[in-house]
Amino acid sequence: MSYAGDLNPKDAWALLAEHPDAALVDVRTQAEWSFVGVPRTDEIDRPTLLIEWNTFPNGSRNPAFLDQLSRAGYAAGDGKPLVFICRSGQRSIAAAEAATAAGFGPAYNVSDGFEGPTDTEGHRGWVGWRADGLPWTQS
Repeated sequence: MSYAGDLNPKDAWALLAEHPDAALVDVRTQAEWSFVGVPRTDEIDRPTLLIEWNTFPNGSRNPAFLDQLSRAGYAAGDGKPLVFICRSGQRSIAAAEAATAAGFGPAYNVSDGFEGPTDTEGHRGWVGWRADGLPWTQS
């Protein structure tokens, strides 16, 4: 594994709560933030950074990803934990790997993401951040 590890949503929340310099980094697209919702970490006084891994609408990798992470106040070698989340825990793996390779973190992945993978009927939402009852808001 080329990042610090996978956390289920509740363990991600616990890590964020325990580390005052940690941040949750939502790497979904602007469209997902707008139409699906955004995790909230304000009640534990942690930032939720909204930094696309893939840009919308073309889906190409965001070339400014690491620069945007730096502009948000995180730097290679600073040791500040970063917890990456996407829809189902796949894009956030790539983001955690890229952050780790660039010296950020420790970088973690939220294994079930915000909505989780699809079930046998193609629906999401049965696992993940929202399903675990963690704070979120509709933009």
